[in-house]
Amino acid sequence: MRHRVAGRNLSRPTSHRMSLYHNLTTELLWHERIVTTVTKAKEVRGMADKVITLGKEGGLHSRRQALVLVNDKKVVDKAFGELSKRYADRSGGYTRVLKLGPRKGDAAPMAIIELVK
Repeated sequence: MRHRVAGRNLSRPTSHRMSLYHNLTTELLWHERIVTTVTKAKEVRGMADKVITLGKEGGLHSRRQALVLVNDKKVVDKAFGELSKRYADRSGGYTRVLKLGPRKGDAAPMAIIELVK
């Protein structure tokens, strides 16, 4: 039974899955738009929103918490500088998931995840 089990495991061990999430979050915040599968996009949007919220809070402790979720210091600087100013008046929902068609090779449902302008 799956009572009170949150998140998706994507048929990967925990360390691999968390590494995947951190890499996707880093790339999303750097490029502001990536193409991935729908399930990966739905998992990554929460982490990206959390990093942007930490950027809006500012402070050293928030920056260190963001560095745990993102692999690149330049991306954290972008989140605490440019992105925190862009979303200063927005209280959440910084990402958007747009569904695409199935992937050609294995028919996996694809999506674009992007930061809302």
